[in-house]
Amino acid sequence: MIKVAFQGEMGAFSQDAAVKLFSEDIDFLPCISLKDTFQAVVEDEVVFAVIPVENSQAGSINETYDLLLTYSLNIFAEAILRISHCLMALPGEDLGDIRTIYSHPQALAQCQEFLGKLSAEIIPSYDTAGSAKMIEEKQLKQCAAIAGRRAAGIYGLEVLASEIENNVNNYTRFFAISKQKAKPAGRSKTSLVFTAKHMPGALYSILGIFATRNINLTKLESRPSKSKPWEYVFYADFEGHLDGEVYQEALKELKREATFVKILGSYSQAEQQLA
Repeated sequence: MIKVAFQGEMGAFSQDAAVKLFSEDIDFLPCISLKDTFQAVVEDEVVFAVIPVENSQAGSINETYDLLLTYSLNIFAEAILRISHCLMALPGEDLGDIRTIYSHPQALAQCQEFLGKLSAEIIPSYDTAGSAKMIEEKQLKQCAAIAGRRAAGIYGLEVLASEIENNVNNYTRFFAISKQKAKPAGRSKTSLVFTAKHMPGALYSILGIFATRNINLTKLESRPSKSKPWEYVFYADFEGHLDGEVYQEALKELKREATFVKILGSYSQAEQQLA
């Protein structure tokens, strides 16, 4: 049975993403931090780790991109998951009884409109599913957590309100990372990181490498390089698998034009079902 690591407690959205990628018939390794999930793969505790990459409302998860640059692992697969939040509490509690609500700060922000209608103290916590686990373990009455529906089932909580997020178009993109490389699929995507030369038109020239070959860039984002102040690396995604001849040609030219190139992985492109 495949073992998959993810950050957070059982019931986290990353676990939902792992199920979407690999089915329910897998073993799970919950980890405290994102770095721990990478280490679990490096140390062969698991074959895969599932990590959040970006949210359609909040943008990229910077820690994930920094870790992808640091570790020599491959992006093996991609999943896009609709993030639907539920308010949950101990059995028998009513919505009007709730005086305290716990959840991760990002989840609280994504449910701000709903929370503004309640007379409850809002307390940020380290994890959505972890908040649900705490309420169950400590049997906290008049308290509720915001988490995914899976967490309610795991910790025996009742859902008092569902789909409480501000925007139904709330999606998170996840990667499965591994020592393994993915084989070409019908619709593939490639992720890489590069550094451009410090000269006029350097980035323009690099983008032209893809444009002249009709390669569609789906993402381009800069991040601090961490090695030198005010230097930046660029993360890019494009449609296609590096095994293809045109993509190999593009990569060769990119290596000539850029001062640094790292391939993060070629993998099956996820299908997105809009709400």
